[in-house]
Amino acid sequence: MTIEELRQLEKELAARRVQLGEFLAIPKREEELAALEAKMNAPDFWNDKEAAQATVAALSSCRNVLEPYRKLANGLDDLAAALELAESEPEFLSECEDEAKQLAATMDKLEVVSFLSGKFDRNNFYLSIHAGAGGTESCDWASMLLRMYRRYVERRGWKDEVIDLQPGEEAGVKSVTIHVLGDYAYGYCKGESGVHRLVRISPFDSNARRHTSFSSVEVYPELDDDIDIEINEAELRIDTYRSSGAGGQHVNTTDSAVRITHLPTGIVVCCQNERSQHKNRATAMKMLKARLYELEESKRRAAADAARGNQMDNGWGSQIRSYVLQPYQMVKDLRTEVETSDTGGVLDGDLDRFIEAYLKRR
Repeated sequence: MTIEELRQLEKELAARRVQLGEFLAIPKREEELAALEAKMNAPDFWNDKEAAQATVAALSSCRNVLEPYRKLANGLDDLAAALELAESEPEFLSECEDEAKQLAATMDKLEVVSFLSGKFDRNNFYLSIHAGAGGTESCDWASMLLRMYRRYVERRGWKDEVIDLQPGEEAGVKSVTIHVLGDYAYGYCKGESGVHRLVRISPFDSNARRHTSFSSVEVYPELDDDIDIEINEAELRIDTYRSSGAGGQHVNTTDSAVRITHLPTGIVVCCQNERSQHKNRATAMKMLKARLYELEESKRRAAADAARGNQMDNGWGSQIRSYVLQPYQMVKDLRTEVETSDTGGVLDGDLDRFIEAYLKRR
């Protein structure tokens, strides 16, 4: 690039930074950060452990936005100074071009964060995977999706915990629910709800024929304690059963696992990861509230899409992505048209291109 082109690019990046600062409410976040740091310095800060942990999480969330933004601002200042030098010493032009490209990529990542302004986008979330029709094939596909999402969670530095798992009869899983904890976790993954389609040569078919499998994914946020969802106990069916885990002295010897069915909607939630039936029931109720809230929100979104004449493309029963392993290699998102031939990378958790495209589209 010429010095004039780099100058123009530097101006465009500077303008984007100003706009990004407005989107991210940087001054407000600076004030919030100062207040949280002052709160942490109080001598009685750790007296209330739960409140202290919430403050630490809020502080981390604030820093995760402010620190990249500050680094970006400093990088733009350095780029401007480097361009001044490059005018008299052209051999620095290539370094300036590389720096400008890196700053543009950093800004793209930060702009994605600016799209996460929904009410629960900062929250943790629950992710449920259900094998579709097709027996062992679909159960195996569900287990592949589970691994894919857990690898994505690992890549982002988040944490996950298996809440409930129902294994397939021969292989894979019939259904599984995981609890994902991370900054803006729900905001990033809310678009993963829908049906995922796999086409491959079946490892379970002795004739090596090509099979198509489907599995459904549901993503719903972990609700804050101040969200009040009314649930009539008379409308619930609560069943207890023995956990289906790997065993041990306790896990398979008492009816500690809990399944709650909300009769009016047919929503079913299960929890079996705790030894205590009481704790499993509390977790299941929390999941049920989140599911009911998300159900109402999806109805509102569907009504709004219908009013605008848009076809709803993100919900239960809608196919959102195809993973083709035979006769060619391709993963394609049917909503954004983003596709890649790196099927191995995608199934190993490289989902950024699909998630970012979905957020930008919304």
